[in-house]
Amino acid sequence: MTNQVSEFPTERTFQYQHSLPPLPVPSLEGSLAKYLDAVRPFATEEEYQVTAAVVKRFGEGIGKDLHQKLLQRARTRRNWLEEWWLDAAYLELRYPSQLNVNFGGPAPYLEHCWPPTEGVQLQRTSISMWHTLQYWDLLRTERLDPHKAGNVVLDMDQFRMLFCTCKVPGVTKDTIINYFKTESEGPCPSHVVVMCKGRFFSFDAVCDGHILTPPELLRQLTHVKQCCEGEPAGDGVAALTSEERTRWAEAREYLIGIDPANKTILEIIQSSLFVVSLDDAKPYATAENYTPVTREALTGDPTIRWGDKSYNSLSFADGTFGSNCDHAPYDAMVLVTHCYYVDQQLKATDGKWKGTETVRPMPLPEELVFTVDDRVRSDVAHAKQQYFETTQDLQVVCYAFTSFGKAAIKQKKLHPDTFIQLALQLAYYRQHGRLGSCYETAMTRRFYHGRTETMRPCTLEAQNWCHTMLLPAASAEAKRKALLLAFNKHNKLMAEAQNGKGFDRHLLGLYLIAKEEGLPMPDLFTDPLYSKRCVCVCVCVFVFMVCVICVCSLSSGGGGNFTLSTSLVGYTTVLGAVAPMVHHGYGFFYRIGDDRIVASCTAWKSSQETDAETLFQNLVTSLHEMLHLATTAQL
Repeated sequence: MTNQVSEFPTERTFQYQHSLPPLPVPSLEGSLAKYLDAVRPFATEEEYQVTAAVVKRFGEGIGKDLHQKLLQRARTRRNWLEEWWLDAAYLELRYPSQLNVNFGGPAPYLEHCWPPTEGVQLQRTSISMWHTLQYWDLLRTERLDPHKAGNVVLDMDQFRMLFCTCKVPGVTKDTIINYFKTESEGPCPSHVVVMCKGRFFSFDAVCDGHILTPPELLRQLTHVKQCCEGEPAGDGVAALTSEERTRWAEAREYLIGIDPANKTILEIIQSSLFVVSLDDAKPYATAENYTPVTREALTGDPTIRWGDKSYNSLSFADGTFGSNCDHAPYDAMVLVTHCYYVDQQLKATDGKWKGTETVRPMPLPEELVFTVDDRVRSDVAHAKQQYFETTQDLQVVCYAFTSFGKAAIKQKKLHPDTFIQLALQLAYYRQHGRLGSCYETAMTRRFYHGRTETMRPCTLEAQNWCHTMLLPAASAEAKRKALLLAFNKHNKLMAEAQNGKGFDRHLLGLYLIAKEEGLPMPDLFTDPLYSKRCVCVCVCVFVFMVCVICVCSLSSGGGGNFTLSTSLVGYTTVLGAVAPMVHHGYGFFYRIGDDRIVASCTAWKSSQETDAETLFQNLVTSLHEMLHLATTAQL
């Protein structure tokens, strides 16, 4: 990811979109066999035999018909899943999405040129904004190199959703509005929205065809700050975006109804490049403890971030930064790529602007003032109350493990990501006395408009290895053999998922076909073991963060019985975090550096079963034990 931009690009960002292969439909037999293998660690022998019989009947009966209908759908669409996925995983959800769907996280600048410092918030924000605007221009002019895995071209469509994109609430289903256009496609909105103390301001980031310089951006930001200092806070209408979706949709319609000007303001926010949040919080995080800024990014002031916006850039009063983003339009790698670009540019310039200090004449930011009445104020108050009640229940820890990183793991000829995943399984096993149902995101971008597939790390091989590791009488050789088997199984499943041969999305498709056809629900989807460890449709991601959401086709655990929702953010400097999927679960996201591993872990304080701090400490123990085993056993 280090060479994102070529000096003389020979390939345009989106030039390969029309040549990408369609998303394949896996074989029915293969998916059912993988499903049985995946649920085996959570079943008694009796439960498993019952489920195996249900799966056999499904595969020989209604499953065949549903599979043929899915194949027929795939023949008329380059991505048979795309529309279903967006609806089922995001747009049809009715619970509040700002904490449950969005991802948030810390910017890494504090590790080098921008440590926490008071009095520099606006200056640093102007420079950060300028680099972000340069990245927007790279996309507009298609000078960002297309992503590739080796020689395989990857889908870049999600990068169109980073800027000028917003989710709009509906009574039963939300929509996504995207205003972005490349230079060759036509004009694109170029204004930004700045939020401060519950108030909204907007200004154009381009003047006479040129992006505003940091001194010019600083002038605009300073005006916003001066307008808000010493004045009462605004009405905080943005808090409505943190509401339950139907309630927010109804509040939005009422807001538009009392004054048509309110609709214009909403459209300005929706179409803006991104939102800049000037936050009075001072998290004071460090390179070893990112917890304070990660917590603020996930659970901060809802009146100064637009929860439906594809990118909220968070600027804190201590000179540190973060982000909060709606997950629906894109997955984590989009924001990771952007944030890593900004980080590398800041590092190269020592976080300073070395260009002209001239400020051109231009209009000052315009304040966007909603017309509100007592009902709107009541709606805002209700939204803030439910938001703070939920966020106060969220435990967030984010630490750096500095004993070793990717270099030491690869020296043992082990895959770093698999290493962390198995260490997490061992940590959970040690803490809870059992394995935790878990998913990890597998990227399917080698296919047209591909997003993700579920990879399930909790295998029989992982279960056996965890059990062996905690047996006092187990020899190092027994532990070594069990570890290698777990590694090989994990790597195999990940490769299959990335190549379109996973099973979770396939079963989702079969379920949705049955639902759309009005057919009786097949026994497979009402089987107790299915409901117990449901086939989940998870989206993971990340960035400054990453967010993940899991939506299950059935209940008994509802949106997913995955107690561990995990994602490798990558091998860059960027990290993110999300809330757990279930009340008794964890959100766990991590980045792997050459000499360190930085991980965020979340849990609900009201759960008697979970504790994020303890899980992280058990992870540390597991990491040390695994490297010791790899060293002494000569893996």
